[in-house]
Amino acid sequence: MNLLAIDFGGTRTRAAWFSHGVNLIQRDETLSQVDQPAQQVLDRMIEVARKVIPAGEHVDAIGISAPGPLDAARGVIIQAKTLPDWYDVPLSRIISEAFGHVPVFMQNDANLAALAEYHLGAAQGADPTIYLTVSTGIGGGAVIGGTLFTGSRGLAIEPGHMRFPQADGRILRWEELSSGTGIGRLARERLAGSDALSSLRVLDCVDGKAVGKAAQAGDALALDVIQTSAYYFGLGLVNLIHLFNPQAIVLGGSVIQLGDLFLDPAKRIIEQELLDPRFNSDDLIRVAQLGDSVCLYGAALYARWKMESAL
Repeated sequence: MNLLAIDFGGTRTRAAWFSHGVNLIQRDETLSQVDQPAQQVLDRMIEVARKVIPAGEHVDAIGISAPGPLDAARGVIIQAKTLPDWYDVPLSRIISEAFGHVPVFMQNDANLAALAEYHLGAAQGADPTIYLTVSTGIGGGAVIGGTLFTGSRGLAIEPGHMRFPQADGRILRWEELSSGTGIGRLARERLAGSDALSSLRVLDCVDGKAVGKAAQAGDALALDVIQTSAYYFGLGLVNLIHLFNPQAIVLGGSVIQLGDLFLDPAKRIIEQELLDPRFNSDDLIRVAQLGDSVCLYGAALYARWKMESAL
């Protein structure tokens, strides 16, 4: 079975060709440029996908990883914050028609990342597995009993939208506190609300990446921001651990590249706040292994599973 996988994101669009054993044969990528009209974005997606198909080969099925919310059953992107003006776009049908009406199966990107890390990456055999991507936002997926868990309407799991009350009365979402975007927001609030010295004050753009670099260089304000963000990240993990009692939580995304600077304080919160230490283990928290191909692997696995389920 020849599988074509497409990973469509707000920044990059990737494509890969897989053999039946989900062995990656060839991949390519391009900028998504979602600020352009949708048809141009689609044309570029189809072009990069065609590039990875070996000469003379035919496509048996296509898997698509895309940002949600989406309707996986109908293959429709309902609305995604990373895709301006994309409303009710029948992406599966469009891609199927472009490749000779082959079967196309679409699923939320974080769900497919969870599937890939469970079968091929850091969580092989771990049941349940929770996957989190911590970058611009916080997305997630879960594999329970060896099966991707998507909820009653296919909308699970959206961990970035867990709510946390603040001392000033605000209620903020988890990704407003612990994503790269959230780290940047926290830093800008600290800078505006104090006269503390910080290398961040001379920057035109204070985002999560800049705060992370400053913290790694020893900037006190940046370090405090990272500590605060990690505190809330730990609390969010505690909630997920209590809900799912997972064997593994796999973490991916740019914020996780901060390593122990971010993860150590989060792990301390886990140790302090868990109801029972048996919820925890030395290898509960794991770093993702499949890099920026994780959603391609997930899309290929999902397409293969859907095709085999239909036999």
